[in-house]
Amino acid sequence: MLDKFVQDALILWATIDPIGSMALFAGLTANMTAEARRRTAIKTILYSGGVLIAAIVVGQLLLAAMGIQLVSLQLAGGIILFLFGLQMIFGDPAGADAPMDSRHDIAVFPLAIPATASPGAILAVILLTDNSRFPIVTQAGTALVLIAILAVTLLLLLASGRIIRVIGTGGANILVKVMGMVLAALSVELVMKALDIGHWGS
Repeated sequence: MLDKFVQDALILWATIDPIGSMALFAGLTANMTAEARRRTAIKTILYSGGVLIAAIVVGQLLLAAMGIQLVSLQLAGGIILFLFGLQMIFGDPAGADAPMDSRHDIAVFPLAIPATASPGAILAVILLTDNSRFPIVTQAGTALVLIAILAVTLLLLLASGRIIRVIGTGGANILVKVMGMVLAALSVELVMKALDIGHWGS
């Protein structure tokens, strides 16, 4: 069982990508105050944690009830991620020129979804807690592993202020563009994998 939890931790770390989330967070919150950045970090983890825990509890049942295959979720997530990546590269996703209260909450989108609770992470938690393969105790252990990784992610987000002080606003804007290209590339990879799975499954 210990081997499974270690494997789960590695998979969840790769799909949640705390380092990548921290880089994106640093870029999108560069113009915020330290207090606003702290609140955004906490809300990001609470929202993404809620989504991923919900995926563990009811994700598999909900998809089955709606007749949605996991590959379809991966394909849709990849498309959404690609569109947001383009927005980061060619636009201003942080909305630096507009008051934050008048815009959507970036803690929800894109920081919680699809950055932290990414399509890959949602797929991973559903597969790693497959009701037909793992008992409740093992699923609970995987949930605890997930919570531990989210806690580490929160610490990294809270430490992002130091990164902003070092690179400045200009560096943060460059970081957003770079992360946009990374997200676009990741989204293409997700779509290609989904299409490949769909091809072999047909």
